[in-house]
Amino acid sequence: MSGLRFPEGRLPDEALLAGLATGDPELAAVFVRRFQRRVFGVAMAVTGDEQLAEDVAQSTFERAWRHAQIYDSRRGSVATWLTTIAHNLAVDAVRARRSRPMAPEDVDAVIGVVTETPEQWALADEASAELRAAVSRLPREQARALVMAGIYGMTAQQIAETEEIPLGTAKTRIRSAMAKLRTTLASPKRGDHVE
Repeated sequence: MSGLRFPEGRLPDEALLAGLATGDPELAAVFVRRFQRRVFGVAMAVTGDEQLAEDVAQSTFERAWRHAQIYDSRRGSVATWLTTIAHNLAVDAVRARRSRPMAPEDVDAVIGVVTETPEQWALADEASAELRAAVSRLPREQARALVMAGIYGMTAQQIAETEEIPLGTAKTRIRSAMAKLRTTLASPKRGDHVE
C-alpha cells in the first residue's frame, strides 16, 4: 500500500491503522495527522497540563502502534479505540502525579469536561455522548462522587475525606449514581419501544 498515492481524507481509518501496524511510514504519518488533535484533546481534557497531555498523546500513538494487530472493529471505531487508549493513559498519568486527593473545586471542572466543552468532540461517539448526558443529569454530589471514583480512581474513603462527608454517604452517592446510570442507559430510547 505504501507506493500507492491516495488522498489522505479518503483512506479508511482501518487501512491507516493497518499501515501503522506494518510500519509503513507514510500511512503512519497520515494516521498520526488524522488523530493527533483528537488524542491531544482527550489528554488535555483529563490532565489539564499541556506538557503531560503531549506525553500522553505520544504514548497513545506508541501503544496504538504496538497493539494495532489486536484492534477489533466489532468493539468500536478506530477513533473510539484510540481515544479510549488516550483517556486511560491520561488517567494513569494524573494518578501517578497526584500525591494527595483532588481539591473539590477541581472536580467541578472535570465534570464540566465530561458533560460539555469543546473537548466533547474528542470523545464523540454515540455511547460516550449518551453517558456524558446521563452524568450531567445526576444530582451534583452524586456526579462528583462518580467522577472522583471513576476518572480519578479515588476510593470511597478518599472521597469521604475530600468532600468532608461520612464514609457511608460517599458509598451511597457512588452506588446511587451507578444505579441511576444503569437505569438511564438501559432504558429504551425514544422510537425504540414496541407497542
